Amino acid sequence: MSNTGATANPTLDPNLKSWAPGANDEGTEFPIQNLPWCVFARKADAHIGRHTHEDGSVHEHSHINPLFGVAIGTGILDLHMLLEAGELESVFDDEEMNAISHAFEDTCLNSLAELGPAVTSKLRRAASEYLREGGTSGGGGQQARRLRTKVIVPMNEALLLPPMHVGNYTDFYASMHHATNVGAMFRPDNALLPNYKHVPIGYHGRASSLVVSGNDIRRPKGQQSPPEDGSSGPVFGPCKMLDYELEVGAFIGRGNEMGEPIGIADARQYIFGFCLLNDWSARDIQKWEYQPLGPFLAKNFASSISPFVVSLEALEPFRCEGSVRPAGDPEPMAYLNDKTDRASGGFDVTLEVLIATAKMREAKVAPSRVSIGNLKDLYWTFSQFVAHHTVNGCNLQPGDLLGSGTVSGADPASRGCLLELTWDGIDPATKKPKPRKPVQLPGGETRTFLQDGDEVIFRAWCERPGFRRIGFGECRGVILAAK
Repeated sequence: MSNTGATANPTLDPNLKSWAPGANDEGTEFPIQNLPWCVFARKADAHIGRHTHEDGSVHEHSHINPLFGVAIGTGILDLHMLLEAGELESVFDDEEMNAISHAFEDTCLNSLAELGPAVTSKLRRAASEYLREGGTSGGGGQQARRLRTKVIVPMNEALLLPPMHVGNYTDFYASMHHATNVGAMFRPDNALLPNYKHVPIGYHGRASSLVVSGNDIRRPKGQQSPPEDGSSGPVFGPCKMLDYELEVGAFIGRGNEMGEPIGIADARQYIFGFCLLNDWSARDIQKWEYQPLGPFLAKNFASSISPFVVSLEALEPFRCEGSVRPAGDPEPMAYLNDKTDRASGGFDVTLEVLIATAKMREAKVAPSRVSIGNLKDLYWTFSQFVAHHTVNGCNLQPGDLLGSGTVSGADPASRGCLLELTWDGIDPATKKPKPRKPVQLPGGETRTFLQDGDEVIFRAWCERPGFRRIGFGECRGVILAAK
């Protein structure tokens, strides 16, 4: 496993401790070595309400002041307060300070990410220095001590907002295990199409329906396949095969000029950080519409992202080999082939899916794990995504989101969606799919696909001997009935 740069970066020192509440706890997702970016508002300052007029119409109103922060322990460090207190002035030169101040006027992290890794790395290092025991926050007398009491906002007093404005969203199909499993359902004798091992397959998703974790998801309606007995044509109605897709997303920081590809050796410099991504999918709608041009209404009704953006720096100790290709697989073309990316283009991130039904929540039963996998099982790397996405001259922009596609491994327990988890193969006698094998949940409940009231929860973490364990937070969503 590669560890390039990890020991040289003082923010990753596993011996660092922080004065922030909960930061040194053994099981925390957000030790001082993590410091994922986020956008939040102080609940005490946020005004959200509804007013019903005499005619019965409802007017929703809100006043929210977005702030930039980094998660630490059980709270969030308010970076705006650090800036206003002058705590960052010694870190940046005048030009950088002006750029930082301008970026902090944005309502999301796009302007900050656009400044590039040299500046954002300085800011992360300044936050680390301020938060560490014996760091820059320890001196300065009564004023400095007063700032420490205000600058950490407890998580339960923070309203987490979308971290980035996503103008463009591209979802890849980078897990060969997922592609093979799904292909076998429709093409048992030709599961993996011949282009898969040569080109990172992807499609352009819908950025406007991306929502941050905690937002409810409305069951979509749409056209679905005609009955197998041929008794009628296609039918229309609520999706009956609603599914989740376990993914990781990468946010673009700096963009590239139109017509100027990003070389794979430089691709890392264009990635701002990572989040969890649930690309909700209506499988019955998808089955009917995906030929000949691919996903459309089955995918664009909603996708959920986690509110924290884990930086490349925090993930540095958990890099691993990129795609480990089986013997006989073709080498990637030159524009997708880089020695460093092959050696350390992957990430060892454990990914977990849990489901809590309405009945389970009512009975106060803990969410039940239904699968656990790992991001290192991808066939293509995120650097390859960036290089391929731009090789034709496509211009990526700050805040663009690149999804991994469903992450599945070779073990059936690591399959990243219900479509795969409940798949029981082809009956050799009838040459037709066997009946699906439902997922077993507490209290005798089962699921083949999601039902109204189900809550899907994604979690992710990295751990390795000699380094602090870090987490991604959660990506949650509850299914509401179709309108």
